[in-house]
Amino acid sequence: MSLTELQEIEAASLTANYARFPVEFVRGEGAWLWDAEGQEYLDFLCGISVTNVGHCHPRVVEAVCEQAGRLMHVSNLFYTEPAMRLAQRLSQGGLGGKVYLCNSGAEAVEAAIKLARKARPGGDIVSVYNAFHGRTYGALSATPQESKQAPFAPLVPGFRAVVPEPEALHAAIDAHTAAVLLEPIQGESGVNVLSEELLRVARAACDEHGAALIFDEIQSGMGRTGSLWAYQQIGVQPDAFTAAKALGGGLPIGALVTGERLAGVFAPGDHGSTFAGGPVICAGALAALDITEDPVLLARVRDLGLRLAAGLEGLAHVRSVRGRGLMLACELDISAPEVVRRALLEQRLIVNATGPTTVRLLPPLIVGEAEVDEALTRLGAALAG
Repeated sequence: MSLTELQEIEAASLTANYARFPVEFVRGEGAWLWDAEGQEYLDFLCGISVTNVGHCHPRVVEAVCEQAGRLMHVSNLFYTEPAMRLAQRLSQGGLGGKVYLCNSGAEAVEAAIKLARKARPGGDIVSVYNAFHGRTYGALSATPQESKQAPFAPLVPGFRAVVPEPEALHAAIDAHTAAVLLEPIQGESGVNVLSEELLRVARAACDEHGAALIFDEIQSGMGRTGSLWAYQQIGVQPDAFTAAKALGGGLPIGALVTGERLAGVFAPGDHGSTFAGGPVICAGALAALDITEDPVLLARVRDLGLRLAAGLEGLAHVRSVRGRGLMLACELDISAPEVVRRALLEQRLIVNATGPTTVRLLPPLIVGEAEVDEALTRLGAALAG
């Protein structure tokens, strides 16, 4: 089918949820994508931090194909080895508690909210402004952005938001708080790194009042910042964290990972999902973890992140750069959406705009130095117009 035919199908058959760019991708490998006409694109967005190990990594493809040929689905009424092994890996590599597997980041956040509310019935969930936790009702209620919430009011009650400052957060946490939900690095609002002081205050206040500290690691996790989970570089350990996006190596999966304190809260019937923990997805996730946990890879993420950040700082129209590892954003003095469009359609570089002047870069963790330099060249050309 031609691009025009696809656009006609979209107009006639799909709800208008997305503003798609006029490109059809048909193949991917590593840090590269190819469109239907054979043109090559350098992907520095990774499907919004999903293909962290690159497109169609051979080990992920092999694991998925092998499992798909043996068993695809049986439900959670029975055991499958990939789900049990994945839960074990996430528990042992995380907080040492237990794991709930699901299908997406928003579902992982919903599970975290239910877990916190069961642990402290009737308690409030506290989040901070500029956060993004998902679009389902519970996750949306924890996402204090007027443009996203207003069309769907009334939202779930019992959610409070404060500015991301230590004093304000400390004052918001009390004996009625069930949980504090924070992204160590806020992704969708433009890669805003929460201060270590804020996270330490959150930990201390939760301990003081018996509330749960939950980190949303959906975008910042799976090696994105140079450690498997972002909190591991901060020195503040949560009571639970959510994971998704890159966990499946390109396939849809989510997880709620708890520490010992919350490990026994859920009981049979409290929560569930038909497709959660399916053997094919879990096989892909196990392969993605094998690749991502490599200390050499994680060290390269930190080094290449510094290289990319330094290169961004030298480009025209870039006023500031922020982030950690290969989770970066640059602030411009010109229109970011226009730059992103030029980068895609003229330079064949994929990045995205998270605001009027903010460009976000989420390259694959397996990217090479030459590809980082090539991305800087292409983005520089797009900035020059």
